[in-house]
Amino acid sequence: MRASVILSTYNSPEWLEKVLSGYIYQSTHDFEMIIADDGSRDDTAQLIDTVRLSAPFTIKHVWQKDDGFRKCRILNKAVLHAESPYIIFSDGDCIPRADFVETHLRRAQPGYFLSGSYFKLPMNTSQCISHDDIRSGRCFDKNWLYANGLPRLRKTLKISAGKKLAPILNMLTPAKCNLKGSNASCWRDDILKVNGFDERMPWGGEDREFGVRLLNIGTKARHVRYDAICIHLDHTRGYVDPELVKRNKALRLFNEKNKVTCTEHGIQQLIDAGYLADFHG
Repeated sequence: MRASVILSTYNSPEWLEKVLSGYIYQSTHDFEMIIADDGSRDDTAQLIDTVRLSAPFTIKHVWQKDDGFRKCRILNKAVLHAESPYIIFSDGDCIPRADFVETHLRRAQPGYFLSGSYFKLPMNTSQCISHDDIRSGRCFDKNWLYANGLPRLRKTLKISAGKKLAPILNMLTPAKCNLKGSNASCWRDDILKVNGFDERMPWGGEDREFGVRLLNIGTKARHVRYDAICIHLDHTRGYVDPELVKRNKALRLFNEKNKVTCTEHGIQQLIDAGYLADFHG
């Protein structure tokens, strides 16, 4: 296998099932799937066991006890289970287009990390997407989305650029190339150099801070904003705390200014503790 795909999830089996369908219909299956589960109930494990029976790739379920938002910790655990040198990060609420993994692998290059984005859907559109809509790819078609609840004022270039225009837009976009955990990829060795994600950080820019430390070791950022495409299924965010987001930003800015490359609250502490006990397989 050439890649390990790490998907984060928490108590969203309906959305996760749709997302896993997106990976079943990828143009390449030269990857393993690692589901980084931050304490979901048993229905998520049951879903994963069912999908495993027919999936054309290996699925690992890495779970930890529900003790609040600990996404950074479960991502670090998932990295330790990755068997490939290249890791693609996404979320269990982001359905990948059929060429998503292929694009990340094709664009992968030593010394770089890739950063994409997602196209956010409203709840009614998210709910109506079926297995067949994913298999056929029509849920990525703007006209189908308009017909199924997407407001017509929404800009759709992010999902409709096409192979010729996407590379040009990736170069011309004014969007800063910050690492986004919903759509990013990098080398496992680089992840280990910066000691992974900072486990002190709750929700709010924790992925971007990880990207800052990758930049600080000399890794360069490259956009896949218009060619590595995924659509984001709507959901509530009850875990959002503006004060914690503000604290995360302060840490990121400090690390950026001071060229901090490594956190003391990451993967190495799991290794030192002999981590493997929470692995479900």
